[in-house]
Amino acid sequence: MSNNVKPLILGVSGASGLIYAVRALKFLLEAEYAIELVASRSSFMVWQSEQNTPMPVEPKAQEQFWRQQAGVEVHGKLRCHPWGDVGANIASGSFRTLGMIIMPCSMSTVGKLAGGLSSDLLERAADVQLKEGRKLIIVPRETPFSLIHLRNLVSLAEAGARIVPAIPAWYHNPQTVEDLVDFVVARSLDQLDVDCVPIKRWQGR
Repeated sequence: MSNNVKPLILGVSGASGLIYAVRALKFLLEAEYAIELVASRSSFMVWQSEQNTPMPVEPKAQEQFWRQQAGVEVHGKLRCHPWGDVGANIASGSFRTLGMIIMPCSMSTVGKLAGGLSSDLLERAADVQLKEGRKLIIVPRETPFSLIHLRNLVSLAEAGARIVPAIPAWYHNPQTVEDLVDFVVARSLDQLDVDCVPIKRWQGR
């Protein structure tokens, strides 16, 4: 069980691979973390496309929706924010957090963050992490990367963000899609010093 008082921000952008966010939320809630979740407007369309089911817009309904998707009904704390609520707590540097992870992260979001633009709450919250010198983890889900994508990722890395591409490993002998996803989730959360995903780690030969 986590004794952390400060919450962790989970941003969900409109990139393919929303299963990464679902699995991250599952393990974080099971470990009793407090999560502030904000999904971008385009993520609603991606969810509809990938899962053939609508994501609720109203925050309380969305909280229940995410808990159902993660299979965690009671553990941890979860608060969802509307994408346009730029007056939310996570939009201010005075609201202390453990950091923020954007999983998955679209190249549109990467480009806006690299340019210092904040058109919604997800982007504003990420910009706050950078300006406050807190941890910002970017999990880009795109292939191939164009030169523009790469330059934007470099700009974010130079500004202090950690870039963890959604690239799984095979040395832990994955048997399911979830095994591959969980490896990426675990390595992403490692960047926040959060160890709550039960994966087989490399022990040497």
